[in-house]
Amino acid sequence: MVMRLDSSEAGAVRVLWGDRELFRYVYLPADPQLESPRPYLHPVWTLDGDLVSLYRPHDHVWHKGIAWSLPNVGAANFWGGPTYLRGQGYRQLPNNGRMRHDRFVLLKAGATAYLEEELTWVTEPGEAWFWERRRIAALVVPERGAWLLAFETTMRNVSGAAVTIGSPTTEGRRDAGYGGLFWRGPRSFSGGRVVTPNGEGGDEYMGWRGPWMGFVGRHDGHGRSSTLVFRDHPTNLGHPTRWFVRSQPYACLCPAPFFSREHRLADGEALSLRYQVAIVDGEAGVVGCRALADLVEARDPLGVRR
Repeated sequence: MVMRLDSSEAGAVRVLWGDRELFRYVYLPADPQLESPRPYLHPVWTLDGDLVSLYRPHDHVWHKGIAWSLPNVGAANFWGGPTYLRGQGYRQLPNNGRMRHDRFVLLKAGATAYLEEELTWVTEPGEAWFWERRRIAALVVPERGAWLLAFETTMRNVSGAAVTIGSPTTEGRRDAGYGGLFWRGPRSFSGGRVVTPNGEGGDEYMGWRGPWMGFVGRHDGHGRSSTLVFRDHPTNLGHPTRWFVRSQPYACLCPAPFFSREHRLADGEALSLRYQVAIVDGEAGVVGCRALADLVEARDPLGVRR
């Protein structure tokens, strides 16, 4: 079977393998400003048709499947909801920006599905702060019961001034270094297993630094398990990255390049980051997740394309 793209739904592109939907990329979200509207992947499915993403949960309505999201971008918030400020805690401010889809540079499918997009990051007052070129690709490896996702972003500061990117942790909140390619798992994944090259566990891996991280969760109903493995590309800022991860009270995972250190982008300066994800039917331990991390490196759907 080959990959297909279906753009019949307004504001979204469905990526399919044969007649099986792998994910829907929503590039024109209808979310309120408070939730920092931005493109996202949801629903995300395994090859066996199990859902491995969650959209707009009541506890954090700004969590959207898998999405590139940053909470502390200068004085702006491109994550959604309240902003954490040093000495003040979380406050809801009129600073929720949005990522505006400008155009698709390329959409194609075959052995690999490929989306290339241009976006503009616009603050709540309406100022353009970043231009972004985004690349997303997917490849199915049926003999492994897996499909592979690659995500690459190049963000250029067009604000006219330097902008510093951080996190709630760089503002003083411990173990809250979220920001980056953020995944929110299904409710049934709560209490799932976090897998690293060092072993398996749970929330004790918050802030851990390493080249990849996996998460194993079980589904309601049939009780099957699925595994996701995220890999930080060696060329990324601060590689190997620190990870924001939770198993309780809900499942989420994020390679977090700004977890505990701010990064300053001068006007006109660009930052590129690249990640790979394996989405797999069944559960994998340390050995299995390491093999999946190796697989997504060797079979990177974006290849050497930059």
